[in-house]
Amino acid sequence: MVNRLSIERRSQIIGALVEGNSIRSVERMTNTHRDTIMRLGVDVGQGCQRLMDEKMRNLSCRRLEVDEIWTFCRLKQRRLSFRTQYDPTENGDQWTFVALDPETKLVPSYLVGKRSKKCAVAFMHDLAPRITNQVQISADGLPAYVAAVVEAFGGQADFGQVVKFYDAEPTGPGRYSPPSVKKVEKTVVFGKPELATMSTSLVERQNLNMRMSMKRFTRLTLGFSKKLENLKAAVGLHFAHYNMVRIHKSLRITPAMAAGVEDRLWTLQELVEETSR
Repeated sequence: MVNRLSIERRSQIIGALVEGNSIRSVERMTNTHRDTIMRLGVDVGQGCQRLMDEKMRNLSCRRLEVDEIWTFCRLKQRRLSFRTQYDPTENGDQWTFVALDPETKLVPSYLVGKRSKKCAVAFMHDLAPRITNQVQISADGLPAYVAAVVEAFGGQADFGQVVKFYDAEPTGPGRYSPPSVKKVEKTVVFGKPELATMSTSLVERQNLNMRMSMKRFTRLTLGFSKKLENLKAAVGLHFAHYNMVRIHKSLRITPAMAAGVEDRLWTLQELVEETSR
């Protein structure tokens, strides 16, 4: 007979993780060993990846904003050259590509990987089959997006890029304050995107949600991932909870309900039951 945590205990642990607590703080709060917490987080996170892949289909998003957010695995990129025993594809800088529907706030697709053309193409190929209509896509100035959108969507997308120019960061007091935007340039790449609605501001706000809700994304802390598998599971858990369980304040319902993916609010316990083995 294998020991197994009750559904209430598992839900308590997952609830603490999605609120941005670290593994060790959850260990102290729930009196559960950190190895058990990590195994549960990976198990539920991988289940959430499967659940989102199944649920995010036949979507009729009119507009999408896409962006990337940085984190790292095991050690930062500049130290990889001194640690040759680590695989550079799974360690160092890692980026999470995110697509957001600004109307329903739904995140239909995401991808964790390097900030490269290969990953941008894979991200768009994952996103395209989920959308059933002509969609407007707004992205930042990453050059790889142009080829990725063309290859994945063909003529079924109106694509434009939004590039923001910032003031130089201060070097004295207040150096950690975000720089102010000096200028925004919008460029139509192909199709007929509306310049007035081209934006990446809401998906950039989603980046803040990620940094607040996942300890491994919080800057200037020890809360980083040591394995790419763990990072991917944490991101899967975050977006399943965000889409299905967490009520969006501006909508007063979940993004999945706003997009017609679900007709009811999921509880955290239901999510854990559905995704944990």
